[in-house]
Amino acid sequence: VQLVESGGGLVQAGDSLRLSCEVSGNTFKINAMGWYHQAPGKQRELVAVIARGDGSTNYADSVKGRFTISRDNAKNTMYLQMGSLKPEDTGVYYCNAHLTTRRTYWGQGTQVTVTS
Repeated sequence: VQLVESGGGLVQAGDSLRLSCEVSGNTFKINAMGWYHQAPGKQRELVAVIARGDGSTNYADSVKGRFTISRDNAKNTMYLQMGSLKPEDTGVYYCNAHLTTRRTYWGQGTQVTVTS
């Protein structure tokens, strides 16, 4: 499985941004996908996750109501719509895929910088 993120950039507080994660390879083995955020000097943390089967979603408390995770199965792409961005949202965002084989794959990350 290969994951390629895109869509990061430099924005101002209050702006919106949409991240994309294009998936290729053995996608039929994926049972869940998610977005993680790694702020400068901090550990990587889960932002949002979406299940492959029923499309159910879960979010970190810090982004509830501001971010939306979604997928387009026809395009093999997952998205993270980010709204009302805050400076603390700055960091690298990674796409993650969890397989039925219990293996996990990561993308290379995309940088998001939010200025106040």
